[in-house]
Amino acid sequence: MRNQENQSISASAEVHCFNGLLFDMDGTIIDSTDAIIQAWHKIGKELGVDPDVILATSHGRRSIDTIREYDPEKANWDFVSKMEGQIPREFGSAAVEVPGSRALLDDLEKVGVPWAIVTSGTRPLVTGWLDVMKLAHPKFLVVAEDVQHGKPDPTCYQMGASMLKLERNAHILVLEDAPAGVRAGKAAGFKVVALNTTHTIEQLKEAGADWIVHDMRSVTMKEWDKDSGTVKIQIANSVIV
Repeated sequence: MRNQENQSISASAEVHCFNGLLFDMDGTIIDSTDAIIQAWHKIGKELGVDPDVILATSHGRRSIDTIREYDPEKANWDFVSKMEGQIPREFGSAAVEVPGSRALLDDLEKVGVPWAIVTSGTRPLVTGWLDVMKLAHPKFLVVAEDVQHGKPDPTCYQMGASMLKLERNAHILVLEDAPAGVRAGKAAGFKVVALNTTHTIEQLKEAGADWIVHDMRSVTMKEWDKDSGTVKIQIANSVIV
């Protein structure tokens, strides 16, 4: 986690009710920053582009959109899926869990709370990381290939919410780390917890996050009411926004 900062935190934990949760992947469930850096250095050489230039704008975006800026011919799903599918296998040892993410996913899965992963990564990348890290696999998954436009376009989160098959006015919580993802969640009409794992607190504030926390240990499931389809989520130690 690169950008965690010391800031004032809320005086007390808050408990809010939701009907489903939508998670970003990298920077939210896992931190694969080192693996991604290594991968972009490799692909940068193939593209003939300084990898540091690519890395300056690539986080939270679909790789196909990043690659299109440098080599439009390689901006196709066959190339991108193959490239991303190799990352967990080649650089898996460089990734770590975001603290608290495994516990929260296991708690949600254990009792059947509706949740999904909505990510800018491809399906081979996401399933590869879940397998390598031995994390809970969601029943529902929205990946880069599923949408025409990546975050901050809200379509991905709208699609994720529809997969959960909830009531029309359901309360959805989005968990994100990137400003583009925060904006996507807010544009979809949902509440957003932003993790200060990859971007600055100021960037997350500007994006419109409802809460900012340092990692997933601040987000815990307190109670699941199956009859009403309501889960109580506690948000603790949030930065005052």
